[in-house]
Amino acid sequence: MGAEKKIQRMRDALSHREGDRVPAGEFFWTGFLKRCQAQWGSGFDPYRHFDLDYVIATPNLDPHIQQFEVLEESGDDIVVRTGFGAIIRRTGVLPMPRFEEFSVKLPEDMARFTFDDPADPRRFFEGGDDQINGVGDALNRNLPPWSERLASYAGEFAMFGSVCEPYEYLWRIIGSENSLVWMADAPDELTAFVDRIGEFMVAHVAAQIEAGAGKLCGMYIWGDVAYRNGMFFSPVTWRRMFKPHVKALIDVCHEKGLMVVYHGCGNATPLYEDLIEIGLDGYNPLEAKAGLDVVELKKEYGDRLAFVGNIDMRVLEKGDPEAIRAEVMHKLHAAKGGGWVFQSDHSVSSGVTPDSYALALETLRQHGDYPLDLPD
Repeated sequence: MGAEKKIQRMRDALSHREGDRVPAGEFFWTGFLKRCQAQWGSGFDPYRHFDLDYVIATPNLDPHIQQFEVLEESGDDIVVRTGFGAIIRRTGVLPMPRFEEFSVKLPEDMARFTFDDPADPRRFFEGGDDQINGVGDALNRNLPPWSERLASYAGEFAMFGSVCEPYEYLWRIIGSENSLVWMADAPDELTAFVDRIGEFMVAHVAAQIEAGAGKLCGMYIWGDVAYRNGMFFSPVTWRRMFKPHVKALIDVCHEKGLMVVYHGCGNATPLYEDLIEIGLDGYNPLEAKAGLDVVELKKEYGDRLAFVGNIDMRVLEKGDPEAIRAEVMHKLHAAKGGGWVFQSDHSVSSGVTPDSYALALETLRQHGDYPLDLPD
């Protein structure tokens, strides 16, 4: 299937229209992909194999464009310094890296922190290392250029770029603890730094859209500002310090005709009305373990905000076929009238078998064609 149909499918869903069928997207842990490779061969590609509708290609977002500096290495335990200036330890099969040190340690250091040009062509047209793409549940180095990764999927899928909102970027430079403490102890210095980050991100996303040369139809904004029980900080602080920058990112994308999805983990429902106000198209991932149910959210927000995600990975990890079918069938009710994209409530973990995920998609494909015919 050509990209045009998948792009239209995503536009329909994020605009609260019923297209031909409910679209699907996904993020995958490395462990799950290895299980799929063992089952289906080393050339396995999850987007093509599962016929998903969109792919995200993230360029180099690091403040400083540089290769990782390896500080320690012993077997599968490696410590690197990245272009954020962060020192990060990546160990074996542990799902998450450990941040051991950040480049900014005192409030007054924020004013001296520098950024390479957000529009530097190396971000888009040269390969190498970068923290967002390279340090996660695995260490991925010497990635091919963003332009090549984008082009390799652009003819078959709806292509999304991505960018960080300022809090997501801030903590990677100064650490989560300092990010929260300095809101109270050094508010002027922190606000000034957040404003500089916001300007950098807006310039970066504009350059990214230009470098994409028409291949992008959407943009993801990464912004974790909540955990399972609520916000990391007050909604009042978010509205004052971060909301204007998120709006600026959305505005740049909409001016170029791009759809915008905000990826925020945890339960950030106190911000949904604000995100609607500033024009957000869709929200992801709607973690079920944070008490979120997309069917109930759809009742509350109707056609004002589309949703992407909420398939409970705990259900898929248990592997009970009837429970998996029931989970998909329940969440499909959120797709009535458009407004929902099938996806996990964060990403497909290493604890999910390939067959369990395939069954979830099979259920979607059996029952996700419009007009939906679902039991009450």
